[in-house]
Amino acid sequence: MTNTVSGTPDTFPKLLILNAQRFGDRPAVREKEYGIWQTWTWKEVKEELFALAAGLRELGFSPGDKLAIIGRNRPRLYWGITAAQCLGGIPVPVYADSVAEEMEFVLNHAGVRFVLAEDQEQVDKVLEVGESVETLDQIIYDDPRGLREYDQTKLHDFAVVQNLGREALSREPELLNETIDQGRGSDVGIFLYTSGTTGKPKGVVLTNDNIIITSRNSVEFDRLTEAEETLSYLPMAWVGDHIFSHGQAYVAGFCINCPESEETVATDLREIGPTYYFAPPRVFEGLLTHVMIRMEDAGRIKQKLFHYFMKVARETGIRILDGEQVSLVDRLKYWLGNLLIYAPLKNTMGFSRIKLAYTAGEAIGPEIFDFYRSLGINIKQLYGQTEAAVFITMQPDGEVYADTVGVPAPEVDIRITDAGEVVYRGPGVFQSYFRDEEATRETKDDEGWVHTGDAGYFDDRGHLRIIDRAKDVGRLNDGSLFAPKYLENKLKFFPHIKEVVAFGHEREFVTALINIDLDAVGNWAERNNIPYASYQELAGNPEVYGMMEESIRQTNADLAGESQMGGSQIQRFLILHKELDPDDGEMTRTRKVRRNIIRDKYGVLVDALYEGLESCHIRTEVTFEDGRKGTLEADLSIRDVEVFPTVAKSA
Repeated sequence: MTNTVSGTPDTFPKLLILNAQRFGDRPAVREKEYGIWQTWTWKEVKEELFALAAGLRELGFSPGDKLAIIGRNRPRLYWGITAAQCLGGIPVPVYADSVAEEMEFVLNHAGVRFVLAEDQEQVDKVLEVGESVETLDQIIYDDPRGLREYDQTKLHDFAVVQNLGREALSREPELLNETIDQGRGSDVGIFLYTSGTTGKPKGVVLTNDNIIITSRNSVEFDRLTEAEETLSYLPMAWVGDHIFSHGQAYVAGFCINCPESEETVATDLREIGPTYYFAPPRVFEGLLTHVMIRMEDAGRIKQKLFHYFMKVARETGIRILDGEQVSLVDRLKYWLGNLLIYAPLKNTMGFSRIKLAYTAGEAIGPEIFDFYRSLGINIKQLYGQTEAAVFITMQPDGEVYADTVGVPAPEVDIRITDAGEVVYRGPGVFQSYFRDEEATRETKDDEGWVHTGDAGYFDDRGHLRIIDRAKDVGRLNDGSLFAPKYLENKLKFFPHIKEVVAFGHEREFVTALINIDLDAVGNWAERNNIPYASYQELAGNPEVYGMMEESIRQTNADLAGESQMGGSQIQRFLILHKELDPDDGEMTRTRKVRRNIIRDKYGVLVDALYEGLESCHIRTEVTFEDGRKGTLEADLSIRDVEVFPTVAKSA
């Protein structure tokens, strides 16, 4: 069994065996270390991974055991996922930036017995909570630096564990056969914990079928092949990375590339030049902000060329990408623009070879979306959830619109309830929430329909449009519709605005708390000779307030033309003295705003916005990178914003 496989593989160990047969000498994974890319083929991955699995077995890993995987994207950590499955165990990825308390909850809740940790930092966090996790037995580490003097009784070097495995396999070559043979598509394949937007994370139980069938359908939908290259830089504990860097990679047989560090992602992206790429909107927004900052520093001739050919791209590029008819003159202009502007720009961003790019998680601004598509980058939006193994909707080629998230993904059924909520069922639907039958029943009914909690509708083209979280959609006191995420996303389209939290349900008008984008606003300040020493000082600058006010004014003018949302114009705002931070509990690890926590934590500011005050004092507890606590105090200004007459509401 460890050398051949027949039929359609229904587990990842079986897929690995098949890939070693059909793509044996093709690259499966790369890692950049000390500035050099290291490559493993599918044959080599099989050998390395089976050695790890056998070594885990020698340490006492048994069917049903949980293996927590903690760290950044590293080949050995990815191998841990399938190694656990080879033994009938369950991998449990944990966010690498989790603080000890968050890690303790997941390890306890999942009943983790083994941990595969990246380095000393992660080992330290596990040891800190180790006594509180009764099931914890063994810890394996990838990077041994700094761990030499630690008590090695229950600590094991990854290489040593592999050596144990190789010795066991040399004695008994068929050691892994039985558990791999017994594996089935219906078996639990992985626990993926939600980001915990409204409370404690939930352990989403996904089967092998959930991941493999969904991956296979999406690979066929977008015609992905073994020739693709992707950059694996997003958290391993996030379902998106598990699908794109694990599920689809195994199904299609393509190569994943692990960056050297978080700081080198942009450089590594340019070096790899992936053909297939995923990023949340904030990454695409950040890249565009960086481009516009550089253009503001460029010479006048370069600026004129850039703006002229970007106008050509907006008028022509998307039509060419979608295969529409374009005149010869326009094609020649676009060709020249590609020679002078578009190709160098894509090369700078690392997108020269992009065949397909995806974004999801939040709405992306139409201007930002169209900017990338006008350059010839086939970027699409999808709508998904952990509970769906990602894909609920997808955008077919030629039907890519900035204001929708596409049509139902293959084999997925979607309907809109009478209350306007989006519900779905399909092959990716999760089995349950681990140890939470009540939450499972609330989310998934007996017929397999999953309640997303999102409000949406199908437009005349048959494409789904998402308005907001259903529970967050409310009404102002005058009956006007209030959809906070819709408003927040419109403001985040401005490159100098990083985060927004809007309030208005059962209020007289809408207000907002704003985080500035330090890179964009900092660059603006430097170009305008405005000195600042900290985020707090820059956020409180009157000219920065003026910039935010103008952005909100423009947004209000845009909202005034919308019959449904015209009554939700923002009338007052303030700029927060600190960035919203997952370590302070204000955001999830996937950087989703925890709205209820922010409302409670900054209640004094929200009250001041509605009480007509012109300023407000705030004292906030913060968590530093080393875990220490501190406080920030500030007097925050509050500003009014112009609102505009609205169009008549449709009947």
